[in-house]
Formats: sequence, C-alpha cells, structure tokens
Amino acid sequence: MNFEYSDKVKRLQRDVSAFIDQHVVPNQKVFYEQLNAAPTRWSAPPIMEEMKEKAKSEGLWNLFLPESELGAGLTNVEYAPLCEIMGRTPLAPEVFNCAAPDTGNMETIVRYGTDEHKERWLKPLLNGEIRSAFAMTEPAVASSDATNIETHIIREGDEYVINGRKWWTSGVMDPRCEILIVMGKTDPNGPTHTSQSMVLVPRDTPGITVHRHLPVFGYDDAPHGHGEVEFNDVRVPVSNVLWEEGKGFAIAQGRLGPGRIHHCMRLIGLAERSLEYMCERTYERAPFGKTLAEQGVVGEWIADSRIEIEQARLLTLKAAHMMDTVGNKEGKKEIAMIKVVAPNMALKVIDRAIQTYGGAGVSDDFPLAKAWANARTLRLADGPDEVHRRAIARQELRPYRPKEVEVTKA
Repeated sequence: MNFEYSDKVKRLQRDVSAFIDQHVVPNQKVFYEQLNAAPTRWSAPPIMEEMKEKAKSEGLWNLFLPESELGAGLTNVEYAPLCEIMGRTPLAPEVFNCAAPDTGNMETIVRYGTDEHKERWLKPLLNGEIRSAFAMTEPAVASSDATNIETHIIREGDEYVINGRKWWTSGVMDPRCEILIVMGKTDPNGPTHTSQSMVLVPRDTPGITVHRHLPVFGYDDAPHGHGEVEFNDVRVPVSNVLWEEGKGFAIAQGRLGPGRIHHCMRLIGLAERSLEYMCERTYERAPFGKTLAEQGVVGEWIADSRIEIEQARLLTLKAAHMMDTVGNKEGKKEIAMIKVVAPNMALKVIDRAIQTYGGAGVSDDFPLAKAWANARTLRLADGPDEVHRRAIARQELRPYRPKEVEVTKA
C-alpha cells in the first residue's frame, strides 16, 4: 500500500487548509453570534451560506463521492487527508458540502435511487441548497441490531403508510432539512434480513411530528440538532422506495461503511487539533516552578498521543485502500476496526488536552469539552464498539471454526 498523495491531493490539502484558515476559523465567532441572535436556535446563520458559496466558487465542493462523476473524482484514500483537515473545526464539513448525514444520504441516492430521486433530491443536496436527515434508530428497541427496528412501512395500493417512532434523527431540526431517508419493515413477518426497506420521505409530509430535540452532553448541536420523530400514518408514493422492497438492511450496510470511515477521518483531525492545544498549553503554565513541558508525565501524554494518532491514521488509510480496491464488503473488518480505534483514540487525546488546561479545559472558553462530547457519541453512532468488536472477532475466528463431521449411522 502506497499512501503517497498525488499532486492533485497535495494541492487540495493546501487549498482546503488555507480556506479554513482564511474563511472558516475567522467566521466561527460570527456563526455563533448569528445563531444566538436568531429568534430560535433552529435557524441557519447567513454566514454559513456565504462560506459555502465561496467554497463552491473555488472548486472545494463535494470532495467525497468516490466512484461517481458527481464528486471530485477522488478515491477514499485521496479524500482521507482532506476529510481529516475538515475535522479540525466543527463548521468545515458543511462549508465544503461534506457533512453528515448528507454525505451518507447522497451516496445512498447515487447508488440506489432512481433518476427521478436524483433529480428531485440528489441534485439540490449536491448543490447545497437543502439538507437531509436519516431516520433509523428507535427508542423502544436495541437499534445496534438493525433487525430489531419496528417502524412499519406498509403498502396500500400505490402508497406506503409509515408508522413508528425514531430518535437521534440527526439533521431533522435544521430548517433546511427537506428530505428524510426512513428505514422500517415492509414485511414485518418476513426473513430477518430482507423484511426492511428504506424510503424517501419529504420533511413536510403530513403525519411527521418532531416531539423534541435531543442534546448531547448538554450541547444542542444547533442548527443541525438531533430529534425524536413520530411517523403517524405518513403516506408516500411506492416509487419513493430506494432500490427495492426488502433491501433496507443491505442498503444500511453499504451506507454505513463510508459514513463510518468519514467519522474516523474527521476524528483524526480533531485529535490532531487537540494535541496542538495540548502542546501550546505546556509552555503557558508553570506549576511548582516548572512549565508543563518539563513535567515528565505531560511529555508522556504528548508522546502517547502522537503514537496513537499515527496508528489510527494508518489503519484508517488501510481501510480506505481496501474500500477502493476490493470494495466495502471485503473491507468490512478494517472498517469495523477503525470505528473502534478512532473514537477511543480521540477521546484519550482530548482528555489529556483537557487535563493540561485544568478548569479551563472543561469550560466553553476552549473547544475541548465539546470536542470530547462529540467524540464520545461516536462510540455509539453507526454501531457501538461492542458490535464492531463482535464482528471483528467472528471474522478472525472463522478460519478456526471446527468443520462439521458427518456421522454415518451404523
């Protein structure tokens, strides 16, 4: 595996970094001032649209979407360092139209949508004109096992009727959200892995009720937000199904692979920025007559952080390489491994950075506390650690499984 980046990728790294330094970081304060001054937290600050238009005009747009002429023509390995750079600041992914859950939803529609779906929903998503949400997790069941999902999508003539309750539906609070991908059972009594389907549901369809927004460790993630949503006799045309009936579980597996690796790429960037904060702090504070840089334990924190970041990056690049060369299915073990490694690595690095800042580290004066909260959720989102470890162990044990011995009756 050769992870040397092409001249094109190196140029994009420089351009994305420069754009963030020149336009995103200076406007973070403006973004939150506009958000806090709005009549509701669920309002889109105008500065975001200004930054998006500028990024689009400079060709720094839709950098994801491998194997599609609709993206920037980058492989997963080529996109990885760019996604990492975006992970350094919370606003950057949306600025470049590379934010979740839109990226996963766009990839899903590219792969499994009809021409009509692509014209009606994919086109405005790719243009950054609207946003979207993904409704899969449910409060009443253990959704780490997607086959538990109870929402019903029952066909009546030329329509599907949707009934169920979802939560952690990220993006549904955003006023720009116009389309949801909803997963539910079209054949409640059917085979375990083919009883579910995914359908496109316009946000303004009658019967959709957002009961509440769900804060994460006290952060509301406005204007994006996470909602608990009820679907009560929501009707959509049968033509809104993605791929075909019974393919919901298969779509979920295909969708979550790219989503997981994007999270890991961004977490590496977040960990890098946290390590920078840590290093900067070591020369600003001098407890007991020595700077933090001279304290042996702090040096160990810095060394361990660098080691762990490099390990996570290399494993993430290996997973990206496998997705590019043998496909998401063949690379599922590596994808599962990075989904365990990256959030846990980031949490360790961020926690050490917080410790170097003392009380300031857990305040809102620095971004570390919110960064920790974000990283902690990713040990749950797109599958908890335990599910991924279980999948890794199963694949690792497969060659050792005893062969069945045929017993012949005498």
